[in-house]
Amino acid sequence: MTFRIEKYADEHSTTIRLIGRMQAQDVMELEQQIAASESTIVLDLDEVKLVDVEAVRFLGSCEVAGVTLLNCAPYIRDWIGKERRLKD
Repeated sequence: MTFRIEKYADEHSTTIRLIGRMQAQDVMELEQQIAASESTIVLDLDEVKLVDVEAVRFLGSCEVAGVTLLNCAPYIRDWIGKERRLKD
């Protein structure tokens, strides 16, 4: 299963749709997409099937930085919470 990024922007926000399996090697590309966006960022995780620990940590840091995680699977949401608690 591959990982794909689709980006949609309007005058108010940029939605970055993530599709497939997100792994550590995908984080850098996603960081670049986020950095290149000048508006509010929304990450749509509706079609994310699997993630690894580095992806979860990155998604958690994005959320702390003000990025909205839309359609986040419950297991990913729980894992982000566990990683935050471990960090504290």
